[in-house]
Amino acid sequence: MDPKAARILVVGAGQAGASLVARLRALGHTGPLTLVGAEPFPPYQRPPLSKGYLKGEMALERLFLRPSSFFDAEGITLLTGTPATAIDRTARTVTLADGRTLPYDLLALTTGSAPRRLPPETGGDLEGVLLMRALADADALADALAGRSRALIVGGGYIGLEAAAVLREKGLDVTLIEAAPRILARVAAPATADYFRDLHVRHGVHIREGATLARLTGDTRVAGADLATGEHLPADLVLVGIGIAPETTLAAQAGLAIDDGIATDTHGRTSDPSVFAAGDAASFPWNGRRLRLESVPHAIDHAEAVAAAMLGDPAPYTPRPWFWSDQYDVKLQIAGLNAGWETTTTRPGPRPGSRSIWYWQGPRLLAVDAMNDPRAYMTAKRWIEAGHSPDPAAIADPASDLKAL
Repeated sequence: MDPKAARILVVGAGQAGASLVARLRALGHTGPLTLVGAEPFPPYQRPPLSKGYLKGEMALERLFLRPSSFFDAEGITLLTGTPATAIDRTARTVTLADGRTLPYDLLALTTGSAPRRLPPETGGDLEGVLLMRALADADALADALAGRSRALIVGGGYIGLEAAAVLREKGLDVTLIEAAPRILARVAAPATADYFRDLHVRHGVHIREGATLARLTGDTRVAGADLATGEHLPADLVLVGIGIAPETTLAAQAGLAIDDGIATDTHGRTSDPSVFAAGDAASFPWNGRRLRLESVPHAIDHAEAVAAAMLGDPAPYTPRPWFWSDQYDVKLQIAGLNAGWETTTTRPGPRPGSRSIWYWQGPRLLAVDAMNDPRAYMTAKRWIEAGHSPDPAAIADPASDLKAL
């Protein structure tokens, strides 16, 4: 069968799913194309949920990636509020929660990731214990703020820090606890953590590092938290931000290979030649190891590469990682992957409070964290993508001109 005429089914209506179906049509696919989403919304942006949307600065309609007219015009069947419950790889069908069975010639899984929850035995199911991942989570948090004054955030990653910034701006007393010795321990160097710790402390956030949660307290509604040390922290609202995990349940139940996500080759093909995966849920070979990325740019780029492979024009996927975070008046821009870094260089930025942290493995530039310094970010991004590594001593010298380097 000509893949451009194949029946293609895409399960997962997030950024990757929306990008994949759009790219399929742009590349000339003319066959039946269906996008299945578990949430009762069309594909939408997730990053603004803990930023502009939670602040009330972004209307719901602005979150949507495409107007509904796009799917109609492109002949894409969009099914929302219909979780997929099973894949029959022999019959090549997907069963939905409402009992419908959809056939496919080619299947793409763009199921994304889900937030890790606190277990019920530690109070994770108490009223007032919230997450921040989906649109419903942001709405629930906005509704829960009424009449609340003391918020506890569990987890010192970027989601927790972004939420802390918004809650402080809304006037709540905010305490953030992190079990690791410092915030951002998994994703950033101490210099970056120091920058954001200082930023939040100056805005009145109480940051407790090396603080292990024993349990949340309360009868039916959360009233506080007991730490492993025996200390009690009062709170009438708790936001859990302890990381996310790839959504692999559907794939695993279908017998597909799982390896830190749905295992794919460099073209996005899974262990079943007729099934592909893209975005947060998929892992792929990269530089001698298996990599899984969680970012909007990756979801778009990976989905578009997988779309080409599904239509018979495969090319090895090469990620160009970049990320961002907004906290108070600081925009953090990250280029590259800092895994395996050995040393860092701090470079002052052009304005008060701006700076960049450069990561090195030996003489090789791996990544940069740029705080209110877009020039450092853009320069480093170009260098990393080109495989160029400047002299660390020159980077550390604030008198040196990045453009000249």
